[in-house]
Amino acid sequence: MKKPPVEFRIGLGSCGVASGGEPVRAALEQAAGNRATVKTVGCNGMCHREPLVEVVEPGSRSTLYSNVTPETAHQIVRHHLRPRWHQAPPGASGRQPGGVRIVLENCGEIDPLNIDDYLARGGYQALAKCRDLPPEDVIAAITNSGLRGRGGAGFPTGIKWKLASASADPVKYVICNGDEGDPGAFMDRLVLESDPHRVLEGLAIAAHAVGATQGYFYIRAEYPLAVRHTRAAIVQAAERGLLGALHLEVREGAGAFVCGEETALIQSLEGKRGMPKLRPPYPVERGFRGKPTVINNVETLACVPWILRHGAEAFAAFGTRTSRGTKVFALAGKINRGGLVEVPMGITIREVVEEIGGGIKQGREFKAV
Repeated sequence: MKKPPVEFRIGLGSCGVASGGEPVRAALEQAAGNRATVKTVGCNGMCHREPLVEVVEPGSRSTLYSNVTPETAHQIVRHHLRPRWHQAPPGASGRQPGGVRIVLENCGEIDPLNIDDYLARGGYQALAKCRDLPPEDVIAAITNSGLRGRGGAGFPTGIKWKLASASADPVKYVICNGDEGDPGAFMDRLVLESDPHRVLEGLAIAAHAVGATQGYFYIRAEYPLAVRHTRAAIVQAAERGLLGALHLEVREGAGAFVCGEETALIQSLEGKRGMPKLRPPYPVERGFRGKPTVINNVETLACVPWILRHGAEAFAAFGTRTSRGTKVFALAGKINRGGLVEVPMGITIREVVEEIGGGIKQGREFKAV
C-alpha cells in the first residue's frame, strides 16, 4: 500500500498574506516538488504567529511552525522529507490555548476553495439531514440548543426563525450579516475566508427552516478575500446541486459602521442610504422589500451545521444556563498573543486576555477592554 504523502499546509487568510505567506508558499512548492503536497488553508486563529506552516505526516502526526520565512520553509521541507540528514528548523510551536472549536473547527484545516475538503469533514451533512425533517423540527433543534445571536443583541435564534416561519407570506428572505465594523474585530472575516461553506450551509438551513428561496451575504467591501471565497463557495455548492431551489448572492457593503444594524443593512441592500429604522415592525415581520426576513450574523450561522450534526444537547452542554455554546473572540491591541480564539460562554475577560492572550505587552497591567 502506498504511503500517504507529507502535507505542508500554509495559512493564506488576510493575516497570512499580509505577513508574507505568498513567498513562503512559493518556497514550499519549490522545495517539495512532486514529493509532497502543499495545501493552502485559512488562518487557524494564531494571527500573531503568521506566516504559519503545519506539516501533517502519515499517521496524522502534525508539527506547527510559526513566523516562517522562505528560507526556513526550505529547511522545513528538507527536515520532514529527509529527517535523518537535516536538523529540525526553528519555529516549531503548539496550538494557541483556548477551548472547544465549534465555529473554528475547520479553520486552518481545509482549503476554503475546495468543496471536497469541506465534504470530507462532514460538510453539508446537516443540510441533507434537515431536508428530511419538517421545518418545525429544525427550528426546535436550534431552539433547544440555546443558540443566541452572536452579533451582539443575543436574541434567541430559534425564536427568530419561528416568527419568520409562522408568516403566511409566500416570499421570504434570509440574510447573512457579514458587515463587521467594530474596531479590532475580525471574527466574521476569518471564518468567511477560512470556511465559507460552513456559513453557506448555515444560511441554507435557515432558508429551509423559514421557507425562503432567496438569500444574501452582505459583506463589507474591505473584506475582498472573504467576498471572493464566499462567491466561489456559492458557485461550487450550486454546481453540486446542494442548494436545491435556493438562490444566493453576495452584496458588498461600502463600510458604513451603522449597516451592521439589521434595519440599516436592509436599507443598504435595497439601494438606499443605510439608516436604522424604528421597530416594530421587525424584519421577521416586514424586512427586505417589505417581506419577512431573517438576518443572522456569520458566527451564528456557523454554529448551525454543528448543532444539526451533533445535537442540541451537545451544544447546550457548553456555556452557562442562559448563554449556551461557545463564543469567538478577536484578540487585538496591546496583547502578547493576538488572533482568534473560541471559548465556552461564561469565561471571564481576564481569562481570555491574560491566560489565552498571554497578557499585556511589556508586562503592563490589564486595565480596560
